[in-house]
Order: sequence, then C-alpha cells, then structure tokens
Amino acid sequence: MTAARTRLERVRAAVGIAQLALQQIEDDLKADDVDQAELAAILRELIEDTDPPGGLIPALAQLVTAAARRAEQIEPDRDGDASCPLHEAAALITDNAGQLLIWAARALDPQGEAE
Repeated sequence: MTAARTRLERVRAAVGIAQLALQQIEDDLKADDVDQAELAAILRELIEDTDPPGGLIPALAQLVTAAARRAEQIEPDRDGDASCPLHEAAALITDNAGQLLIWAARALDPQGEAE
C-alpha cells in the first residue's frame, strides 16, 4: 500500500505543477497586449511544441491512452467498461480538441504556420 500511496502522492504533486503551468499560460492569454498572431502562436505551441516533440494536447492524449492500456490489463471482466471510454477520450482530445486549436490558429494567423 505504501508504493501506491507514494505513486498517488507523486501524481497529485505532478498535477499541481501542471495546474500551475496551465494557470501561467491562461494568465498570458488574458494579457491585454496579446494580438492575433501571438494568440495563434500560443495555440500552435499547445499542439505542436517542438521541444520535446508533441505538444500539450498530444501529451495529454498519450497520458489518457496509457491509462486505457492499463485499464485493459486490470479490468475484472475485460469487458472494456473502463478502457473503451478512456480510448475514446484520448481520440477526442487528439481529433477534436487538437484539430479545433489548429483551425483557430489558422483563422487568427494563416501565415504563421510557416514559422
């Protein structure tokens, strides 16, 4: 039980750090001097961050996919009651949220994609 508690504590701490980082991004988005090109660049950064490759949205989808794969292994009846919704959530994050951010960035700054 100690290992699970330690793992849960690490997850809680990591989520707290992620929340602080996301709050910083939100604060930057609310700045009065953010113009359309900079907003588009920020949106692209959430999707296509180049260092490390992937960006926030794909990383979040990957995390949910990892949970789905683990759920597949430990579901009592292996019926997909837990893993299927997780796989669907990962797909929605990638397909819906990611694509919508790309469209919004293009609408704000079509030329910014070449950067």
